[in-house]
Amino acid sequence: MKSIVKVGKDSAFDRLTKKKKIAVIRLFEGATLKSISQEIDCHINTIENWKNNEEFQQARIDYSIYALNHLLPDAVASLSQLINHSKTPAMVKLQAIQTVLKHANLLSDNSTPELDKAKIRKANADARVAEARAKAMEDNGADVELLLDKMMDTLAKEDLKHGSK
Repeated sequence: MKSIVKVGKDSAFDRLTKKKKIAVIRLFEGATLKSISQEIDCHINTIENWKNNEEFQQARIDYSIYALNHLLPDAVASLSQLINHSKTPAMVKLQAIQTVLKHANLLSDNSTPELDKAKIRKANADARVAEARAKAMEDNGADVELLLDKMMDTLAKEDLKHGSK
């Protein structure tokens, strides 16, 4: 390795020895402990010990943030090219769009429009149940349990009418 990057002003990564920096970089890249230990000429157990060290762990975080920040513009540009290129298959465009939306926290892994609508209906139903319970407790102190059961039945019927289960 020619030269090691400088991650930031007095970061944990920058305070590491050259061997530890190489280990952090190779761990980020997904290299095996065996290949790392051979590259930096140390025992695998040494790297395992480093991985348990707080400063080394912080250095891994620092380097990950640095590396991802530097990869992000290229990744976004590549996704944009896929989305905008006329010869890109529709499925690839869809996956690229989903990737962008997921990483912008605008789409979850298990999200579909139908599921999102169902979640909203459930949240609304839960809110109505909570309001009914609060009102019942406020208005009637004597036979609250019976009243709540009756309200729950009414709300359940209402939810079934609106398509929520």
